[in-house]
Amino acid sequence: MKIVASAGNQEIAMVYVVEFPGGLVECVEAIQPPRTREEKWVLMISVLFGCPISCQMCDAGGHYRGKLTDEEMLSQIEYLISQRYPDGHVPSQQFKIQFARMGEPALNPAVLDLLTSIPDRIHAPGLLPSVSSIAPHGTDDFFERLIEIKNNVYPLGKFQFQFSIHTTDTSRRDELIPVKKWDFQKMAEFGERYFRPGDRKITLNFALAEDSPVDSGVLLDFFDPDIFLIKITPLNPTYQAVASGLKSYIKGEEGLHHYPALQAIEDAGYQLILSIGEREENKIGSNCGQYVQKHLLEDGGLSSGYTYSIVQPLPGRD
Repeated sequence: MKIVASAGNQEIAMVYVVEFPGGLVECVEAIQPPRTREEKWVLMISVLFGCPISCQMCDAGGHYRGKLTDEEMLSQIEYLISQRYPDGHVPSQQFKIQFARMGEPALNPAVLDLLTSIPDRIHAPGLLPSVSSIAPHGTDDFFERLIEIKNNVYPLGKFQFQFSIHTTDTSRRDELIPVKKWDFQKMAEFGERYFRPGDRKITLNFALAEDSPVDSGVLLDFFDPDIFLIKITPLNPTYQAVASGLKSYIKGEEGLHHYPALQAIEDAGYQLILSIGEREENKIGSNCGQYVQKHLLEDGGLSSGYTYSIVQPLPGRD
């Protein structure tokens, strides 16, 4: 692999543009202030060259050119580790690796191969792999094998899984995620097979736009609060969100009382996480849904994101 560009702040988050024979992807490393890197360190790696999903809020969609191998995914992780911990030992209490920068993980079986082998290939006692998926149609085998890997390799809360849903309105969900995918009933049935005592609950993630309702009654019709938790995030500033006319429902740092729909979710018995995140990451372009190569193609023009300079080429090692 070759690092061809970077952007960011070494004390918050760094985005690296990586070149492989199959094309360019990106990987990210970040901390979440006020936590230190030794307390929690987050990596985001790419799993596909492009992404065929093209969600309305995501700049990483489109121009799909194939799957990364498990070695290509591992090389992203090893590079990011080497920049912070040259001896290869990651001392972070929680070392979270998210398969979420570019590409839908369920479309690449090599993700499962890497999940199986990675504890033996890196030295990180705090390892916490995290897979986020929109649950595309035809990926049943991927998810059944994921259950086996979670049970055998990452038991008792050492693995995090998330369905990205974004709204409980099924018609609106089809607009936001314009591919054939699992319905809520199938997701719920998967959750019942997946969850064991001691596991982390499955996250239902909503990058919530103003016109994309989240209804606690619909949630209760399908998703057991003992198995699923709800995570609400702002809609990050992306070119795709602007082009789609999306505006974030979450405006600032207000608590649940400011958002009646969210308070209703908590009142329904769900564990609810309102995750605002580090605003500076929007300017860096390291948050979910952002993709600095899209910014380069658009030649700027998004004042709320991607405002950090992109260094090309990056001096130093491949």
